[in-house]
Amino acid sequence: MTVQPYPLYIERIDPSKNMARFYALSIEPNLFGETSLVRSWGRIGSRGQQKIHVFDSEAKAVDLLLALLRQKRSRGYLPLQ
Repeated sequence: MTVQPYPLYIERIDPSKNMARFYALSIEPNLFGETSLVRSWGRIGSRGQQKIHVFDSEAKAVDLLLALLRQKRSRGYLPLQ
C-alpha cells in the first residue's frame, strides 16, 4: 500500500507555437492492494487523455514516474510557478 502520495503537475507553454500542454502524474493505491501510476496529459483547459499503469511494488511505480519526469523536463515541461 502506498504510504506517501506522489502528485505531480507540469506544463509546457509556448505562445509562438500556440502550445499550452499539461502532464500530470500521481502514484495511488488501487482496490486490490497494488500500486498504480496514473498519467494524464493534453491541452490546458481540456480533459485530455489518461493511462493507468499497475505495479506490484511502489518502487517500480516511482522508477517509471522519475523516468517520465526526466523525459518531459528535457522537452521543456516545467512545474507551475
